[in-house]
Amino acid sequence: MSVVTQLKPVETKTSLTDIIHKIGPEIASRAASADETGQFVSENYALLKQHGLVEAGVPAEFGGGDASIDELGQMLRAIARYCGSTALAFAMHQHQVAIPAWRWRHQKLAAVEPLLKRIAAEKIIVLTSGGSDWIAGSGTAEKVEGGFKITARKSFASGAEAAALFMTSAVLEEEGGVRSVLHFGVPMNSPHVRIDPVWNTMGMRGTGSNDVVIDGHVVPETAVALKRKAGEWHPLFQIIATIAIPLIYGVYVGIAEHAREMAVTMASKRRADPNITQLIGQLETELRGAQIGHEYMLSVTRRNAPSAETINDVMMGRQLVGRHAIRAVELAMEAAGGGSYFKRHELERCFRDVQGARFHPMQVMQQANYAGAMALGMPVDRIF
Repeated sequence: MSVVTQLKPVETKTSLTDIIHKIGPEIASRAASADETGQFVSENYALLKQHGLVEAGVPAEFGGGDASIDELGQMLRAIARYCGSTALAFAMHQHQVAIPAWRWRHQKLAAVEPLLKRIAAEKIIVLTSGGSDWIAGSGTAEKVEGGFKITARKSFASGAEAAALFMTSAVLEEEGGVRSVLHFGVPMNSPHVRIDPVWNTMGMRGTGSNDVVIDGHVVPETAVALKRKAGEWHPLFQIIATIAIPLIYGVYVGIAEHAREMAVTMASKRRADPNITQLIGQLETELRGAQIGHEYMLSVTRRNAPSAETINDVMMGRQLVGRHAIRAVELAMEAAGGGSYFKRHELERCFRDVQGARFHPMQVMQQANYAGAMALGMPVDRIF
């Protein structure tokens, strides 16, 4: 007599991109309204939070989803197919999670544990001022009893409306003309913090990238996470840029991929035209360039060895992704025809949104200067 063994079904983990494609139509349903009004995509953020994506990058031992940087990059790329603003704003939170997660996994830095646990437990949104600070830093830190009084205006704070914690910095003027940058977190509910709603732009209108004004908030000395020289690269910024820039630029690849899908659909409904066929062929090639550039950026991140060299490689990839993604969307509009010029068409929004790829660090001339100096064996520590 044969015995039939009942096999237990193998449990498979639902991928982040599977989740996005499931909820994507709902995300997309709000994209046009956010673009038209310039209002932050708060409902889309609530949806992402509901599906466990806020804590996706937190290590499993702290209660998170344990997603890799590759997985986060693909997730953001998928979100961008439905709403560029949601994807870009969420990318800013995601890299603020991915960086401490990387430092826990690869540097065993205990100091990041409380933040990661809080993100997982409370599902808080972490805000970054990287767009306005970068290597030089901005704002002022005044030494007072027990800490530092901060006065600053931080621009491009994407997702400020939804954030609980603001990771930022300020410049401390010390004796002898020494300028140091202090890094710290500021609770967004501080009475000395406010959002100035200045965000009114051509594209990415729903990111809520308003200014955050800090007027007199005192950061305790014990809460300063890092003190570094102003105006030059620091190992922490090599980590930040090597992780953050590939995540951010996945968004622009996703926008270009969505533009391509729409253009091909529209072109296929028109009568055969060799000129349209050539435009689609050029579009396919440009898009492939953006995809290859993004994969190269992620491959650099996978080295897990941030350095001056990885900055050079990531920033070259950043230029390639931006250049090819922008051109791909331009070609998508040409191939789709005059209908894509109307505000009512998603391609028109894609064209405006993808222009944001021009403005993240390092922009064209700084990146070329860095790459050239690296090739010639010149110092790069002050090129940013």
